[in-house]
Parts: sequence; structure tokens; C-alpha cells
Amino acid sequence: MKWFGRKSVREGARPALSRAGSFAGSVGEWPRSYEAQVRDAYCHNPVAQRAVKLVAEGAGSAALKASDPALLALVTARSGGQPLIETLAAQLLLHGNGYVQVLADDGGAVRELYALRPERVSVEPDARGWPVAYRYKVGERVARLAAEDGGGRPAVIHLRNFSPIDDHYGLGCLGAASGAVAIHNEAARWNKALLDNAARPSGALVHDPGDGSAMPADQFTRLKREMEEGFAGAANAGRPMLLEGGLKWQAMSLTPADMDFVGLKAAAARDIALAFGVPAMLLGLPGDAAYANYREANRALWRLAILPLADKILSGIAEGLVGWFPGASLAVDLDALTALAEDRERLWAQVGAAPFLSDDEKREMVGVK
Repeated sequence: MKWFGRKSVREGARPALSRAGSFAGSVGEWPRSYEAQVRDAYCHNPVAQRAVKLVAEGAGSAALKASDPALLALVTARSGGQPLIETLAAQLLLHGNGYVQVLADDGGAVRELYALRPERVSVEPDARGWPVAYRYKVGERVARLAAEDGGGRPAVIHLRNFSPIDDHYGLGCLGAASGAVAIHNEAARWNKALLDNAARPSGALVHDPGDGSAMPADQFTRLKREMEEGFAGAANAGRPMLLEGGLKWQAMSLTPADMDFVGLKAAAARDIALAFGVPAMLLGLPGDAAYANYREANRALWRLAILPLADKILSGIAEGLVGWFPGASLAVDLDALTALAEDRERLWAQVGAAPFLSDDEKREMVGVK
């Protein structure tokens, strides 16, 4: 398997790639730029933030095994204060792309792996669309990072999710979750506004003097000012209201359609969890939270979300470092995962109860060498 961007044996054998797309711009009512989506989802939405942290921190905390102790030390070391695997997992979930800069010393040996912020990186393709360099832009400063070093080894390892509409950039989860995030955030603002008004729906002052006359303009203005100063806001919640001159308070109740926003918020939270591949009950969302179901949900989180993402990151890094570590391999040590302890116990029991297998075959099946 060729590394993305590496030169093949015959230049003309490679198909042409389309020019890269862009994350900028907005369509409809949901924010479409990456920065706006991150602020709305990860920075301001508790469901999205917790979902990303569950997957990213799970991938970053998993015990690893490697073909070379030096390779394992390189991947697990912090670079610039950031945990490499956790950072890349969060970037792939949010942005869909992860860029690892391979930093070598004067002798050509790898000393550090640094995860670049993906929204600052753009691909510089050649005439046929294949990457030859990456541009890293911070403000007005732009650094050009070659795709390969002098020895033909990757200087930048580009990890990306699958995108059916772009040859250069991967597709993150933020776009799919942006509508649900907007609904969930708006429901939270609705609840806040309701609390600011004594947790009651709005009402109306009805002027009914009995003779059908209208309220004078100066009296209406004074009454409106006194209402805003004395009865609006959370600080005045529960304050008694003294009415005179034919005035009476008419509370406005919420209709069933108005009350449906509670169910709408719960549905939006589930859509957010779905976009990031996290079972809803692990985020504290309404549902059956029995111990057995929670245990199954945690196992599903690892099997369906964390482990596939970790495998993509680790295999990509290992492939990019083959030039320094021949035969490099990186993987999660499944035997060290407590979340999958029951699966291992079941496997050992099934293998141990198979009389037609030899001891060597049993050891191979359970991963013991």
C-alpha cells in the first residue's frame, strides 16, 4: 500500500486528483466554517464536547504495543505538551484530518512527532493534483512544509477520514452534527430565558376599565417602564404585583406544541451522540440505563468508535515511519483493555473447551506467543 502523496514507480500511472475543497463559507442556517462549528459544538455544547472527549480520551489512554520500543516511546511521548494520540483522535472527529509533522535531528533520526492544527493546514498539489507540500498558516505567516524529506520519507503524515467529495481532505463529524447542535443550543437558550422570567411563561396586562375607554399614552409608557424595571428578570422572580385602574394579569400557558421543545432537545442530543458514534446512555441522556445495558454500551463504544479510530491513527503513523523503523507496527493492546475483559474471558473459555485444537493453536488464537 502506497503512502498518500508518495511517488509511484511510474509518474504517469497515477490518476489525476481534483483540486482541494474548502471548509469556509456558510449555507442555510447552520454554520459551515470549521471555526464556527467548533465554537458551537465543542466549546458551547455539553453533549458534543463529552462525546468527543469520550472517544479521544479513550483512544489516548489505551495501552499500546509496538514492533520497536523506540517507536512506542516516540508515539506515547508528549510533544509541545499535547498527547499525540488523543489530539489526533479529537482532530479526526472534529475536522476529519490530522497532520503529524515528523521532526528529525541533524543525523536524520526522528526525535518528535507533532500534531499540527488541521484548520491551519492546506494541501499544495502538483499539476496532477498530488500533494507535494503542506502550507501551515498562522495569521499572516505561512510556512511551507515539504511532503517528503531528502531521503523520500514523509515529512508530514496526513491522516484523514473518508470523504466522497474531496480527494485531499477528510470529512469530520461536525457538519453532520451542526443542525442538531444548533437545535440543542437554542433549546438551552430557551430554558435560560424562561428561568430569567421566573420560570413561567409570559403573560399580558389587560386594561379593562368597564367603559371601553383606552389607556392614555403617558400612562401606558409609565406602566411599561415600571414593568421592565420592577418585574422583569430573574432578580425580580416571585415579586408581587400591585395592579390598579382596571388592570388585571392574564397568564399565557404553553400549548402542547410549545412544550414539544423538551422532546426536541432530547432528540437533538441523541443525534449529536449518533454523529460522533457514542451510545446515548453513556452521555447521561434519557433512556434505559440499567447496568447490563450500560455495560454493553461501553463495549460498543470501544468496538465501534474508539478502536477503529485508534487503529486508523496508529496504522497511519506506523506506515509513515517505516523509513525510520523497518517493519514498523503499532496497535492497541486488546489484552490490557478492561472494557473488553468479558470478551477475552469468553474467548479463552471457548478456545480452552475445544479438544480438536492443539496447545500451540490455542495459544495463537488467544494471542499468546
